[in-house]
Amino acid sequence: MWEQLWTQLKAGQPHHVLIGIMLGVLFGVCARFIMLRTDYRQYPTYPHGRIIHISLGVIAAALGAVAVPALYKKDFTAITFLSLAAQQFRDVRKMERETLSKIDSMELVPRGSTYIEGIAMVFEGRNYLVILSSLLTSLASLALGLPFGVGMGLLTLFLVYRLKSGKSVSHIADAEIAEVKVDGPDLFVGDIYIMNVGLTSNQKLIAERGLGIILRPYNPNGKATLSNLGQRQAILFDLSTILGVYRDDGEPALVPMAKLDMKDGRLAVFLLPQEKDAEKAKAIVRKVPILESAVRMPTEASVNRGKGEQHG
Repeated sequence: MWEQLWTQLKAGQPHHVLIGIMLGVLFGVCARFIMLRTDYRQYPTYPHGRIIHISLGVIAAALGAVAVPALYKKDFTAITFLSLAAQQFRDVRKMERETLSKIDSMELVPRGSTYIEGIAMVFEGRNYLVILSSLLTSLASLALGLPFGVGMGLLTLFLVYRLKSGKSVSHIADAEIAEVKVDGPDLFVGDIYIMNVGLTSNQKLIAERGLGIILRPYNPNGKATLSNLGQRQAILFDLSTILGVYRDDGEPALVPMAKLDMKDGRLAVFLLPQEKDAEKAKAIVRKVPILESAVRMPTEASVNRGKGEQHG
């Protein structure tokens, strides 16, 4: 097939199959660019981390675009190549997990294994979205014509844009600023006990620089999700990354913490930020992503069906 396309291209005869493939690759690569962003977490790193993911996106787009004309030619080995690509992208997920785990050991406030697994899962899934985008674009172009291929490509880009981000903490809980109180050695955020602080110097520092936030879950689903240790660690990591953290290695009393009120499921968050801005901290907490591995939905159980409104 490739020899025929190359011969026609050299002869100056554009081939609709080649156009369909190139269109699929183009929209597939565009889809990967839409889903690639280096934000406050600085991952993927710039420029080399981004180069790696763009290269994988080009490969995924080419695989998806070529699969359709290969099947048109009854070359069913194309399915084998797609299965090999899936295995390769699973290896990418493993690579991301190992890299982030090594980096995490050097953080003052770590991401946690749940956050790391979520990031690795996202990078694998986005390559599959690239394959889907290029495959559908190529299929529409070859089956219906170039205008339909362009239309399908734009539609897939819209779907990719909608699917690139999940829900945030604001979908499952309300956030409010709470007073940080030091009662002797006991530390409270609002009325929720956090920990015991023994040193007087640490007590004074916490009273001066401490910041507290309380999350009130909307329903049992939100309560169960916030109780997950991985989700709590994600909240602490995002706050510490954006606002900074007022501590150094070997100071356990100054470590940010998140503790539950066992009576009603509220989550109290305590930290010592470099930039003490309560309203900014509240906005950050509301935008923390909900980790897929941390989501719990007890109201979906048959014994609880129909009890309580769903909020994400």
